[in-house]
Amino acid sequence: MDRRHITSLVAAIAIALALYHVKNMATAHAANAALVKDSSVTLKGRVKFEGALPHPARVTMAAEPSCMKLHPSGIAAEDVVVDPSGGLENVVVYISDAVSASDAPKNEVVFEQKGCMYHPHVLAMQANQTLKIINDDPTMHNIHPLPQNNREWNKSQPPGVQPVQETFPREEVAIPIRCNVHPWMKGYIAVFKHPYFAVSGKDGAFDIKNLPPGSYTLQAWHEKFGTLTKKITVGPEGAGDLELVFKAR
Repeated sequence: MDRRHITSLVAAIAIALALYHVKNMATAHAANAALVKDSSVTLKGRVKFEGALPHPARVTMAAEPSCMKLHPSGIAAEDVVVDPSGGLENVVVYISDAVSASDAPKNEVVFEQKGCMYHPHVLAMQANQTLKIINDDPTMHNIHPLPQNNREWNKSQPPGVQPVQETFPREEVAIPIRCNVHPWMKGYIAVFKHPYFAVSGKDGAFDIKNLPPGSYTLQAWHEKFGTLTKKITVGPEGAGDLELVFKAR
């Protein structure tokens, strides 16, 4: 075999080995990704309130006849909502460290103006995820976020118009939302760079899905009671029964 054929054979072997190496690396990467996904867990817990509750506020809508018609005797404010067993609603619970940023999901999150109130009262979403704002009422509203780390905007929304769509590009916990037409309308939107967050439900329960095992800082934010911090370790079976307790000041 002459030198030219030997050179060609060596080159072919080198290419074949390189392709084999690339294929093995891709296979290993896919296997590792599947392993991480399979080993992830759902972090479950409950937020509670202990102590004397603040006096419940009532919202009156006498300034807007169409709203007053919907709630002739007024409606309870949603800043502190506690069930009979102490479960605290509308608490944003999230991992605050050791998590890389991830792409925004394709699905929209919906923020409704219904019954002259915001629904949900507290909403959580990812940075750059689409926020879809709907006016279900027979009167004009406007939505006015007051962020510290994002762009402020203020948009009117008469009844019957198409939904407003917006995004928040940066993480922020949490952005106050106001209606300049109806001052009793208040809400909050928490924005995260990752998907490891939840908002507690009517019984105070929350779950954070697809969290890889590891050590984390868990935080809970409430509009009236501030922030709680808890160090946790998440194993293959989760982190046990988590309980976060806000206490009367």
